Amino acid sequence: MTDRATATPSAAPGAGAPTGLKKVVAASMAGTVVEWYEFFLYASAATLVFGTQFFPQTGTTLDGIIAAFVTYAVGFVARPLGGIVFGHFGDKHGRKRLLQLSIILVGAATFLMGCLPTFSQIGFGAPALLVTLRFIQGFAVGGEWGGAVLLVAETAPARTRGFWASWPQAAVPLGNLLATLALFTLSATLSSDDFLSWGWRIAFWASALIVLVGYYIRTKVSDAPIFHEMVAEREATKAQSYGVREVVRRYPRGILTAMGLRVAENILYYVVVAFSIVYLTQVVKAEIPNTLLFLVAAHIVHFLVIPQFGRLSDKIGRRPVYAFGAITGASWAFFAFPMMDTGNIALTLIAISLGLVFHAAMYAGQPSIMAEMFPTRMRYSGVSLGYQVTSIFAGSLAPIIATALLARFGSSVPVAIYVAIACAITLIAVFAARETRGLDLRAVDQEDRERTQAEAR
Repeated sequence: MTDRATATPSAAPGAGAPTGLKKVVAASMAGTVVEWYEFFLYASAATLVFGTQFFPQTGTTLDGIIAAFVTYAVGFVARPLGGIVFGHFGDKHGRKRLLQLSIILVGAATFLMGCLPTFSQIGFGAPALLVTLRFIQGFAVGGEWGGAVLLVAETAPARTRGFWASWPQAAVPLGNLLATLALFTLSATLSSDDFLSWGWRIAFWASALIVLVGYYIRTKVSDAPIFHEMVAEREATKAQSYGVREVVRRYPRGILTAMGLRVAENILYYVVVAFSIVYLTQVVKAEIPNTLLFLVAAHIVHFLVIPQFGRLSDKIGRRPVYAFGAITGASWAFFAFPMMDTGNIALTLIAISLGLVFHAAMYAGQPSIMAEMFPTRMRYSGVSLGYQVTSIFAGSLAPIIATALLARFGSSVPVAIYVAIACAITLIAVFAARETRGLDLRAVDQEDRERTQAEAR
């Protein structure tokens, strides 16, 4: 097969941004901010609250945190299932409808988390209910990502797709920033006892308000023209070939490559934003408000650099930027944790921020490079499957593995080795991937059409 990046793009991609593109970007970002506010709120609460409030106490703080991280992992296990279901129906009915459903589901689950009784009140029923709601939350978020990024990637011009499609990615640190700010404000203004007994719940209840805002904004956009063209062609030919089964059969290389690209990005991110809280509070003995403040500043940096790496991927290619992130990410934990060990505020902030900068180099280009791997008729399924399956063994386990390594060896070096191995896996995937900068998505559809016709002969 020839390299699809050599396909000649149409005249349109070289032109300015299509009418309504900024509105589409805003709609994708609004919903993504809401959903990841709620998803990452759980991540922060798992380290600060859930370990002591929803699980039996063993006398060792890290045991409770590990138990909380196990329930945290349930959300990641549910994400591929959500990606499969939402991907299938998103390829059939459109990205917009499924995005509206996902935001309602994740909002309801998060609000109910704030209403849960604790272990001291109902025993093991507390973690059971927590796990159930976490599963629903993860299921919804699993369907969110693919739809949100494709809504932009399929609308944006080929020449600047990397930049525009990186904005929904930038919404993730915004959501995380809101979650961290909410917990920081509550932990800084309430006593420790009040924060642990009821204060943390306010951050979960507040999700109901921002869900309504995100849902409303998403009602104001429509799917990309290329999707409507695909639907019209499918109806004219009575075709039924879309969804997960079809994309697994026809594009296994794309799915495996997408999974490989995700390994380092996913693990590095959760080591930085979740395990770092554990390390700072349990090893360095930093105060909770100070630790959250470090993350607030780092999330701002993350938000600012993601679109810049997206723009750079349009200029020099998807692969070089991604490789830079994997190589620098492999070195991060070796110097970052010693910097945190000093207890110096500036060094700690630099360490966490650099982790997210290295992550951004990988994260920014994911929507464009993954969208360019699959044809429109199965793109939602393809990107969701490649993106979400990795989260089961990467992001979900990263805080658990890192915390277990710390508990076992009492050192950050094994954690650093773990992150470096993940980055090596992703670097292999980068070299295996095709360079698709500037590729017209209609050329991908045409190639897929020709393959299908050739098989039918």
